[in-house]
Amino acid sequence: MRRDQLEHAIRTACQIIGHDAVVVVGSQSILGSFTEDELPAEATMSAEIDILPLAESNVETARLADLIEGVAGEWSPFEDRHGFSIDGVDLETAVLPTGWRDRLVKVQNANTAAISGNPQYTGWCLDKEDLCVAKLCALREKDRNFVAALLDAGLVDTAVIAARLTEVPESHQVSAEKAVNWLEARR
Repeated sequence: MRRDQLEHAIRTACQIIGHDAVVVVGSQSILGSFTEDELPAEATMSAEIDILPLAESNVETARLADLIEGVAGEWSPFEDRHGFSIDGVDLETAVLPTGWRDRLVKVQNANTAAISGNPQYTGWCLDKEDLCVAKLCALREKDRNFVAALLDAGLVDTAVIAARLTEVPESHQVSAEKAVNWLEARR
């Protein structure tokens, strides 16, 4: 995945749902903080971008996510044409620490604008350490490999990730504790 593909996904998702902003919550949100040239290959391997629509309720968020998925999701003509898909997700998809919305990374430039230049769409990408928290709480090998690659490249801070793991919702504390243990075992 490349930064220009992320920007294309932001523009497309906004156009599909008729909103001027979306949040990127999956692994490709790392492209909000770094270009593909700065990242290890393991961090850009995914061919899908997880987009969280912004809405008044999670019911409406889920409805908008379904619209995105239907038009640009896996096995869609969009994926066939562009080589990546856009997965619409809701607020239950990622486990995030308190304050994550205050740390979002803004992606907005000429590539996120409509062909006419207006409107200008915005993608809000997860902060790099918040992304690592979400990945580690998922407890999947591919997610641990993703975080390990960022740690090995010196692009994320272990102490910040560990601190934010203590700030996930109580219902996810078991996953967070396993993630902290994994981080400590890497030292």
